[in-house]
Amino acid sequence: MAASEQSLGQLVDLIRGNIPEPVAPIRPLLEGLFGERYHKRHFAPTIVRDAYALAAGDAEDGVPYAGLIHPDNPPNGPYGGTSVVWFPTRDAGSLMGFGVGTRGLPPDEGILTRPGHRRRIAALRTILSKMGIEAWSKPDPAALGVAIPKVTQDRFPGFQKAFQRYGHEMYCIAKVPSDPEKARVVVTSFLDLYAYERNWQVLKAAESDAEALQSSLREGLFPAIDPVEVDHLLRRRRFVVLQGPPGTGKTRLAERVRKERFGDHGMTVQFHPAVTYEDFVVGLSPDPTQGNLRFDVRPGWLLQAVHSAKERPFLLVIDEVNRADLGKVLGEAIYLFEAGEIGSRTVKLPHQVNGDGALRLPENLFVLATMNTADRSIAGMDLAVRRRFAFVTLMPEAAVVEKQGLQNAAKIFRRLLDVFVEHAPDEALDLLPGHAYFLADNDESLRERFRYELLPLLDEYLRQGFLGPAGVELHAVRDAVQDLVSGGELRD
Repeated sequence: MAASEQSLGQLVDLIRGNIPEPVAPIRPLLEGLFGERYHKRHFAPTIVRDAYALAAGDAEDGVPYAGLIHPDNPPNGPYGGTSVVWFPTRDAGSLMGFGVGTRGLPPDEGILTRPGHRRRIAALRTILSKMGIEAWSKPDPAALGVAIPKVTQDRFPGFQKAFQRYGHEMYCIAKVPSDPEKARVVVTSFLDLYAYERNWQVLKAAESDAEALQSSLREGLFPAIDPVEVDHLLRRRRFVVLQGPPGTGKTRLAERVRKERFGDHGMTVQFHPAVTYEDFVVGLSPDPTQGNLRFDVRPGWLLQAVHSAKERPFLLVIDEVNRADLGKVLGEAIYLFEAGEIGSRTVKLPHQVNGDGALRLPENLFVLATMNTADRSIAGMDLAVRRRFAFVTLMPEAAVVEKQGLQNAAKIFRRLLDVFVEHAPDEALDLLPGHAYFLADNDESLRERFRYELLPLLDEYLRQGFLGPAGVELHAVRDAVQDLVSGGELRD
């Protein structure tokens, strides 16, 4: 092990095991992180808490723990603010996580109430869970009146005393595995995320670890979706909606799935407020012949797709599905949109088509729709329709913007991403401009796109007050974009 990792390695070994006999002091190992992993200037004697020594039962109501807290707290006794701690046991290993001191949120209200912190701990839980590590996070870290649910506590046997004492204060926890490599991931993830929230400088030897964690957290917040994944979901669930903010490539992805996964055996239609049942299912069409007016039965898009799907798999793509009144457009056909009942359900149509008045969806028919989640003038799907579809959320992808090599595009995208992730309420994440707003052939065309597409969008957000208190942060980015399109340069 490199000398620069000596304290961290010993700390990981200590945390992943049971309480050692005799109990060694923890303070030197925690102090050693400063100068080895984090800059020494961030260390203060008051940030270390070590209750290992009284593991026999006297410490903090008999619950031994150790960790790092806010430096403004007193050197001992109850503390306030967020902390990174672990709870060792004699036979169940350690539980590690983030918690709030028993004195409450101060002096860390800014961290604990910030949406970005909540989103990062949720992303961390997802990352650890994918590794097979038992983890949990509270929806709201500042909700001290909410205890760790019993169903969650049951997943962590051996830590009942910690839950009884600190179940209201802990807001993100993970069982530290005995495996050395996985244990290191857990320990460094919690330490580095805590350091990030505290704005601690990570030393060069640990920069790659810290950057990899932040990259993983971003991917956890906005996972990339590809046509293969959508196709696999279609084959299982049959009816799928791609939802997300504008400019995230929903229509492009749907077309890629149609062309690449169905051999272009499909068709695309677009919904809008004027689309009716007669357009989608079946209706009558006037046919004036020889001075007389007669009405012919006209199959709608769904019936056309049903006919095309008789021989081989066929994909019906519905663009902007939520812009139409789905209850009226689907009519009785909604009964057929049940993935597990394809081929066994039939509805009677108001008009016969080729002598047949019944409609049944064939096994070869698949439906892929797109839905813009940012348009506040459009009502969402009602629950009866929604439960019949599987939903895939597409969010802006930083990798797409960075790949084109335009530095100004990547810088502005990152700034907007930071504003939305850190400060925007959950409902406002749907307003994050998609990566399409940042794609251009060169800097000149990028400035043009910013001037005529991105700036008007941001100005509309600000006029409508969609981001609430985060509007101040958004306005700062908006001004940077304005300076850029006016011929200025971006500063790091």
